[in-house]
Amino acid sequence: MPQGARRTVLNFPSAFLGGNRTQRIGLPFCCLIWRLQFPPLLLLGVTCHAVVGSLWRPSFQGNANLLHLSRNRSNPDQGYCERGARLASSLDFWTLSSENLIAVLPTDPVRENYVRKVKNCVFSIAFPTPFQSRVRLVAVSKEVLEDILDLDLSVSETDDFIQLVSGGKIVFGSIPLAHRYGGHQFGIWADQLGDGRAHLIGIYMNSLVVSDDVVWRDQFYNGNLAKERGAVVLRVAKSWFRIGSLEILTHYGELDLLRMLLDFIIQEYFPLVDVKEPNRYVDFFSIVVFETAQLIALWMSVGFAHGVCNTDNFSLLSITIDYGPFGFMEAYNPDFVPNTSDDERRYKIGNQANIGMFNLNKLLQALNPLLNPRQKQLATQILKEYPVLYYTRFRELFKAKLGLLGKSEGDDDLIAFLLHLMEKTEADFTMTFRQLSEITQSQLQELVIPQEFWALKMISEHKLFPAWVSQYLSRLKSNISDSDSERRKRMTAINPRYVLKNWMAESAVQKAERNDFSEVHLLQQVLRHPFQKHSAAERAGYSSPTPSWARDLRVSCSS
Repeated sequence: MPQGARRTVLNFPSAFLGGNRTQRIGLPFCCLIWRLQFPPLLLLGVTCHAVVGSLWRPSFQGNANLLHLSRNRSNPDQGYCERGARLASSLDFWTLSSENLIAVLPTDPVRENYVRKVKNCVFSIAFPTPFQSRVRLVAVSKEVLEDILDLDLSVSETDDFIQLVSGGKIVFGSIPLAHRYGGHQFGIWADQLGDGRAHLIGIYMNSLVVSDDVVWRDQFYNGNLAKERGAVVLRVAKSWFRIGSLEILTHYGELDLLRMLLDFIIQEYFPLVDVKEPNRYVDFFSIVVFETAQLIALWMSVGFAHGVCNTDNFSLLSITIDYGPFGFMEAYNPDFVPNTSDDERRYKIGNQANIGMFNLNKLLQALNPLLNPRQKQLATQILKEYPVLYYTRFRELFKAKLGLLGKSEGDDDLIAFLLHLMEKTEADFTMTFRQLSEITQSQLQELVIPQEFWALKMISEHKLFPAWVSQYLSRLKSNISDSDSERRKRMTAINPRYVLKNWMAESAVQKAERNDFSEVHLLQQVLRHPFQKHSAAERAGYSSPTPSWARDLRVSCSS
């Protein structure tokens, strides 16, 4: 890649290769069509603007057609890699590459696409099977398209773009790859999984494509099969390598390949770790432990439940990937489970921190064959520090959500007291903290909560609410050089007014099934700026109590 080029990850669906049993959806802005199959894509490199010509070819090693983009070097004198450079208005000025992966990591020598076990490789080459019916672009992230990929938004209106993101065309130089990995699913080793229905194609953006092709779905695994429309989601991430990427290699004793993959991951994504350092794997593990604790504490601070925290869904970069039947907790409940397939409530929101510990332990087991006795001892001690790291970050985040500055011995009790009241009154998690961000101290002190603060009003009915308010207001007085207006300003910047609740997604789904994508676009617009008040979102009831028709909504691993 030329100097200054950026790399990220994309993906879309394909025919089965690795027999992956896990069903997924996922992306920050386009996870709105719950009943469609959304497999993940794989990683590629995108260079800066390359001046090229395009040519469509009939076919190439598979069912997808090829978009030929020749590559010229970027001219640094013209500032192509600068943010201020002109955005490419055509795919003729944009290119993908798989070179940095396949030049280092081995691929499966078998080129046929069928369900099978593969060994001694990290990827398999797998070309996508395009839709047979018409496809339409439903949603695209302008910010990702323009700010990350240097493509003008107008590109999304071209047929070349739609064919590219739906799997109908493949960019020349981009070899679609399926990633081989394993994992512990619901605590049990599931052996080889892999992205057989997904392709790593390159740096990309959040975008949703639907077609008129139908797929058979058994949404709740109860034998009620139903035809639903097929769709493709392209997602972006720094990397799709996960704990299971390493587990599968250790499981089959492919230790040379394990070392090769680890060194590649460290060199590409962990700049603070010296790849030549003998203790590099311990240093790598230390960072993953720390960052995982930070990530899960952040999930908890916004009431986010991943849904399927299997080791094959846990990123080595500690970023949120492969969330399946996720959910944002509405009424505060530590036992909240968004996934009806999780009969044992293993992945309930209140257990996510423990699952993080379990998954990190599985990562350590995968690393152990490469560690000497002293390094194993160091890594074990690092893992023991995980609970402290998690609770430290959890405390920091919830103190910020309450507008607290400095330190006080009673801060933990104050946070726990509020969560207890929320649980007993079944108050809305998101709106409780948001309304605390908007209400004045004088209104709280009067203990007569206006109706507009409906979540707080629910809590105020608890007999211990006055005691909590007294403690809270007393603690706020210890905020040195602080004002009530400054407190509310800080809190509204950290407590969102809108999150993607199940009923909002379901409403968008129902309209989309009638080819009305207006609410998909509305949600995309609102969730770009969840801390700002939107008049259209208010009219849609996005900050109101959950409507009665949506209280029994259910999603599963196949939703």
